[in-house]
Amino acid sequence: MKALDELTFDNRFARLGDAFSTHVLPEPLDAPLLVVASNAAMALLDLDPAVAETPVFAELFGGHTLWAEAEPRAMVYSGHQFGGYTPQLGDGRGLLLGEVYNEAGEHWDLHLKGAGMTPYSRMGDGRAVLRSSIREFLASEALHALGIPSSRALCVIGSDTPVWREKQERGAMVLRMAPSHIRFGHFEYFYYTKKPEQQALLAEHVLNLHYPECREQPEPYLAMFREIVERNAELIAKWQAYGFCHGVMNTDNMSILGITFDFGPFAFLDDFDAHFICNHSDHEGRYSFSNQVPIGQWNLSALAQALTPFISVEALKETLGLYLPLYQANYLDLMRRRMGLTTAEDDDQKLVERLLQLMQNSGVDYTLFFRRLGDESAALAVARLRDDFVDLAGFDAWAELYKARVARDGEYSEEQRRKRMHAVNPLYILRNYLAQNAITAAESGDYSEVRRLHEVLSKPFGEQPGMEQYAQRPPDWGKHLEISCSS
Repeated sequence: MKALDELTFDNRFARLGDAFSTHVLPEPLDAPLLVVASNAAMALLDLDPAVAETPVFAELFGGHTLWAEAEPRAMVYSGHQFGGYTPQLGDGRGLLLGEVYNEAGEHWDLHLKGAGMTPYSRMGDGRAVLRSSIREFLASEALHALGIPSSRALCVIGSDTPVWREKQERGAMVLRMAPSHIRFGHFEYFYYTKKPEQQALLAEHVLNLHYPECREQPEPYLAMFREIVERNAELIAKWQAYGFCHGVMNTDNMSILGITFDFGPFAFLDDFDAHFICNHSDHEGRYSFSNQVPIGQWNLSALAQALTPFISVEALKETLGLYLPLYQANYLDLMRRRMGLTTAEDDDQKLVERLLQLMQNSGVDYTLFFRRLGDESAALAVARLRDDFVDLAGFDAWAELYKARVARDGEYSEEQRRKRMHAVNPLYILRNYLAQNAITAAESGDYSEVRRLHEVLSKPFGEQPGMEQYAQRPPDWGKHLEISCSS
C-alpha cells in the first residue's frame, strides 16, 4: 500500500492544452476535517486506508496543499440543459487535480468538487455544501456496490467555511474519481464553436485512451460511438431495473464512458411510481423516472450531431437505432433475474409490465417487494405479498401467471431460489430519508451515521445483523423530501 506522497501522476487531459481547460488552484476550506472516506475507492489508488485519518489527508482534499505533480485544471464544455443548448458551461466548482495511475496500470481522474471559483463559475461561488457532498459520496459508492457503473468517491472533507444557499451552510469538498470526466458536452462545445482541430484532438484522445479496441475496426469513430450507445443502453437499463432516478440528465452530465456521474437531486424509488420526479425544479417532468429511457436516446442523438464531422449521418442514425433494442434486452434480462427466472419466454415482458402496473396503483415498495419475493417459494412469497396490493383480483391473476412461469423455469430448491434472488435484489438502498438522517447528524458535527450508512450500503445484498433499521420502508415524511440542484 502507498502513502499519499507516493501517488504516480500522468496528467493526460492537461496536456491537451489551454483550449480544453484552464489552470486554477483550489480555494482552501477553513479548518478542514475528514467526514467520511471510502476504503474501496482508496484501494483503487493503492492507498493505505490509515492515511485518511492523518491531517495531511484533510489538507490535500480540503484545498490547502497539492502534490508537486498535480496540475489542477477546470474543464470547459457546453451542453443541452433541460432541452435547451447552453454555449458554455464547464467546471464551475470542480477541478481536475490530476490523473493517477495505480499498480494495475489503471488511470483515475482525481476531481475535487467544491474547490472554489473558476472561469466557468458564472454567477456561482464555486463551493459545494456538506449535504450535497455527502449525498454524492453515498450515491457514488452505493451505485458501485449495486453493480451500476458509476464514478467513485474517495472522501468528503468538511469545514467551517460559510456558504450561502437558501440559508447559511458549511462548505465541503468531495473527491470524485473516474477513468475520465469527459462528457457529451465536451464534444458539443467544440462542434458548436466550430473548432475542428480541437474537436479532432479530443476525439483522438478519447479513442486512444478509452476505446483503443475500436482502433482495430474499419471505422474507429463509428465503432467508438456504437460502444458509447451500448454502454448507455446498459447503464439506463440498470437505473430502471433498480429504481434509480438521476434527476438532471443534461448532456453535460452524461459521461463519454457510460457511467453515472454528476449527482444532484437523485433518488431511488420508495413506492413504485413510473412518473416519479426526483428534482423539484423539474416542473415539466422532463427527467422523470420513466422518461430516462427516451432522454438517454435524446442525449445520444445530441452527441451524434456533434460527431458528424467524423461519422456519416446515415451510420450515426443506424447506430442510434440500436439503443432501444439494446436497452430493452438488458432491462428484461435484469428483471427476469430479479424475479428469479433463469430462462427466457416471449411473454416475460408482459409479466413484468403487468406487475409494475399493479405496483403503480398500490404504493408498493419497489425494493422490498423483490427482496421478499425471493425469501421463500414462489407460492408462499406471493401469498405473503398479496396484502400490499389494492387490486387483489389483479394481483391474484398475476400471481397465478408468475407461479406457472416459475414452475416452467426449472426445479430449484427454496434455498437455491433464495440465494440466487438475494444476490440481485438488494436489501439496503440509499433512500432519501436515510441520507437526510445522516446529513442532519453531520451538520451537527456527528459523522458516525454517514460512516455507518456508507458501510451498510457497501454490502447491499447480504443481511447485516443489527442493521435492520436500514431495510425498512420510509416514514411518511421520508417519502416527500424535496431535492433540488442546489449545492
